[in-house]
Amino acid sequence: MRSVFTCCCALALAVLATATVGPWAAAAAAPEEAASRVEARSADLLAVGLVHGDRMAIHLSRLIDNAPVRDAAVTLVLRGTAHPATAETDGSYTLQTKDLTLPGAAAVEFQVAQAQAGSRESLKGTLQIGADAGQSENKNSARQLWWWVLNFAVCIGFLWLYSRRRKAAEDR
Repeated sequence: MRSVFTCCCALALAVLATATVGPWAAAAAAPEEAASRVEARSADLLAVGLVHGDRMAIHLSRLIDNAPVRDAAVTLVLRGTAHPATAETDGSYTLQTKDLTLPGAAAVEFQVAQAQAGSRESLKGTLQIGADAGQSENKNSARQLWWWVLNFAVCIGFLWLYSRRRKAAEDR
């Protein structure tokens, strides 16, 4: 009987250790958080901005043929401040500003001036930047851990009482 009790205790401790280490291991193995994204379009152009930290990569393309627009001057108006974007060799544009790290929703306006076509277009969208990556999405993980600890403690207590009662019945 004591061996059954010992096996149950060992199993309970193994499950408890897994429940304790599990959330931290899952957080460490989780892939990097998805980037914030903004999409804005006009009658002719589509602008997609991907935010990683304080840097935004902007992909600007024509709606007709999805070809990248390489010969444009792109300015991003974010939270009332104009930020010029830098053209990259791959046809995209980049922008770096601390305004991209502020959480919450922000109106974004891409101002595109094409020298070759002699046109100016304004593309508007909304950027939703999440809270800091350091904050846990699951705020109930500690509560859940203590719930499992309580459950296993109750189960072990019942097994201990059952084994004592059975031993006392055998001694009679």
